[in-house]
Formats: sequence, structure tokens, C-alpha cells
Amino acid sequence: MGIRVLLADDHTMVRQALRELMEKEQDISVVAEAKDGVEALALTQKFSPDIVIMDVGMPEMNGIEATKRLFAEQSGIKVVALSAHADKRFIIGMLEAGASGYIIKEEAGSELLRAIRNVMEGQTYLSPQITTLLVESLRGNGKTAHPILAPREQQVLQLLAGGLTSPEIGLRLCIASSTVDVHRRNIMRKLGVRGIAELTKYAVREGMVTL
Repeated sequence: MGIRVLLADDHTMVRQALRELMEKEQDISVVAEAKDGVEALALTQKFSPDIVIMDVGMPEMNGIEATKRLFAEQSGIKVVALSAHADKRFIIGMLEAGASGYIIKEEAGSELLRAIRNVMEGQTYLSPQITTLLVESLRGNGKTAHPILAPREQQVLQLLAGGLTSPEIGLRLCIASSTVDVHRRNIMRKLGVRGIAELTKYAVREGMVTL
């Protein structure tokens, strides 16, 4: 029957390229595509793929939060993270959420195909760039990463960077506007930034949102 894959990425061209890559393989088929984390959860329920290729930085719901919810709702599913950035915060975040693999987009191709097959065999697969980053970090040579933001803080950061106000974010997340302000202050403190402009630049640079 082969390996059934769901692609979750907010860039149409990325999804098309990955689909073309996989359709050349006899043992892999793409059963659905999602443009954000919310859609990825819904389509996973509908199509029951064997593995989800999950972009880390997506609108509405990022890959870390989507992966956590995926494992809370589905049993036996596998996740391979896909990101444009080799950032220790997101690598650890995805692995802690339950992902079994992490691939940098520029290395996608044969690396992604290898990751899919290895993960389906019960192994963990990290692309060479990710492995190097983690090894250097363990040796003390990597750059100090910022503290990992909590899932709710990541949601607030994404929405702030998307131009929403505190009341609008509160309505979206079903929390008080004052709670959003507390999250914003905590995010700025953890990341060492000041103002929405710097938060937005950070979110874009780290691939959490796209312009």
C-alpha cells in the first residue's frame, strides 16, 4: 500500500515541489495538503496518513502546537518537521512535541525521502545541518539560544506579528485582553526585544510568520 503522506506548509510552491518529489517514488503517496496547522489537524482526521511533513512556521497554528495536538488526537502517526531555519529552539520544540525527524528545507529532497523511510521504521532522523548544530551546542560551541516560548506565547507572538491588537488576539484565543498583554511582556522579556516592530522582525526572521 505504501507510505501515505500529508504535507503541511503555508507555501504553495513548497508543497508542489515536495509532492512532485514524492510522486516519483513508488512507495510514497501524498494523500492531502494543508496550508496551516489547523487544516493539518482536520485533514489528518479525514485521511489518516501514516506520516505528516510539518512546516514549523505556519499561520493560525504553528508546527509545534499542531504536532502536540496531533499526538493528543492520533495514535501511531509519525511527524517529520520541515523548516527554513536551523534554530535550536524550534528543533527542541518539535522533538519535544513528538516529531521523529527534522529537515531543513534547503536540504529537502533525498534527505526528506530518507527521513520518511527511516521514521516509518521507528527511527529518528535529523538532517546533517541539524545534527551539526546540536553537536556543536552540546560541546558548548553553539550560540546561546533564547528561552523556548511556551505554546500560548508562540500563538500570541504569531498573531502580534500578524498585526492583530490585544483585544483581537484575546477574541481569537478566547482569553482576556489583559492576559494577552501579560504574554506580550513575557515574550519581550524572554527574547530581549522592545516593541511590536522588533517582535515582528524576530518572528519573520525565525520563520514563525511570513510576510
